[in-house]
Amino acid sequence: MAVTALATRMRLGVWGVRAMQARSFTSERSDNLDSTAGSVREAGGAFGKREQAEEERYFRARTREQLAALKKHHEDEITHHKKEIERLQKEIERHKQTIHKLKQHDD
Repeated sequence: MAVTALATRMRLGVWGVRAMQARSFTSERSDNLDSTAGSVREAGGAFGKREQAEEERYFRARTREQLAALKKHHEDEITHHKKEIERLQKEIERHKQTIHKLKQHDD
């Protein structure tokens, strides 16, 4: 069960898991079934601790990946803006030279 849950989380990502959890709260269940039956984490013990550790490790790794992607995105944006600044500075210089030539022509 734990392997299946982790595989599902990896496929769906954080938001997919949240949607699944939200659906499970609204789904109708039979009154004779215990809602925590079969839950390793709720049972406690070594398996519960292991499950909790695996979940925490997964979410820490996922957070690390997301932060790395965000950092790369910002670095790419900085590089883009630096190139844009250089391009605009060249345009400014070109216009200044054109103005200087026109002033010389008028004199």
